Formats: sequence, structure tokens, C-alpha cells
Amino acid sequence: QLQLVESGGGLVQPGGSLRLSCTTSRFTLNYNNIAWFRQAPGKEREGLACIRANGVITTYADAVKGRFTISRDNAENTVYLQMNSLKPEDTGVYYCAARQRYCSIIPTEMGYWGQGTQVTVSS
Repeated sequence: QLQLVESGGGLVQPGGSLRLSCTTSRFTLNYNNIAWFRQAPGKEREGLACIRANGVITTYADAVKGRFTISRDNAENTVYLQMNSLKPEDTGVYYCAARQRYCSIIPTEMGYWGQGTQVTVSS
């Protein structure tokens, strides 16, 4: 079972930046397409971005285009989400998820999930 672990969340002021990491200790991520999601209190889980196993980025949600960047370092077995120009509405729990067949930012299509990391954007 692929167990994903997110890190890098925290409290940041509006306009600030954070970089989230997604990795796994037991298996390689290199053959998986990885996506980032977030869930704000009282809202549904929202897909943000997906990167293929070969590093090709397939999609960004409109809400984060131009501000967030997904990348991966297969040598480090890690996928990143660089978040710039953060806004209070970016607050939520951020999750990474994996699937093998194709890239997706639809939560029900993902096979494996991490436990999430909290991001709070507030002054």
C-alpha cells in the first residue's frame, strides 16, 4: 500500500509563500501521477494540480494558475507544490494523492492519499 506523507504546511501572512512536499518512505513515487488537493473547512475537496510520472504537468485549477507550481524530483522521491502570493482563501488542509493510469484532479479518481498538512494564510 502506497502511503504518502505531506509536509511543509504552516501559518503564513497574505502574500507569502510556502513549499509543500509529498513523499513516501516505503515505495517509489516515480511510476505514479501525483496530484495536490486542498479542503477548506465546510467545503468539498478541491483539485489543484497534477504532474505525470514523466514530469509533464497536465493541469492547474483556475484558482491557483500563475501562483502555484507543481514539480517533482524523482531522485528525491518527492513531489512539491510551490505556493506564492498566498491569499486567506488558500487556507485549508492540503493533500497529495497518487494514481497510475493517468493524471487527474478529481478526488474520486485517486487511488492513494496522504494525511494532509494544514496551511493557514492569515495576518
